Parts: sequence; structure tokens; C-alpha cells
Amino acid sequence: MDDNREYQCNICSETKEEGQGIRIVTGFICESCETEMVKTDVKDAKYPFFIHQMKQIFLGKNA
Repeated sequence: MDDNREYQCNICSETKEEGQGIRIVTGFICESCETEMVKTDVKDAKYPFFIHQMKQIFLGKNA
């Protein structure tokens, strides 16, 4: 059965096939964003962006 689902990354908004990232609650983070997030220091300018995008997963799209 070839039932490949596609998910939109909550960080970069790109569409990826199932298995190319992680599912968190009702959200999805692609592998490349996951890797970048893990390597990002808390002092980096991108850090607040990642935090904001992660909140969208837990609080909903309208948060």
C-alpha cells in the first residue's frame, strides 16, 4: 500500500512527505528545520523565530 502523506512544516512552510521530519501534536517539523533548530544557539537571531513557530503548534495557528 503506497499511502504517502504530505505535511507542511510549521517552521519553513515547505511540504514534505511523511517520514521526512517529526510530528509534534498536530504539527510537523521537517528534517532540515529540526537540524537547524538543534544547532541554533539561544543568542542567535533565529532563536525567537523558532520559539514563535513552535508556539503555533501548541497554541494553534491563530496564536
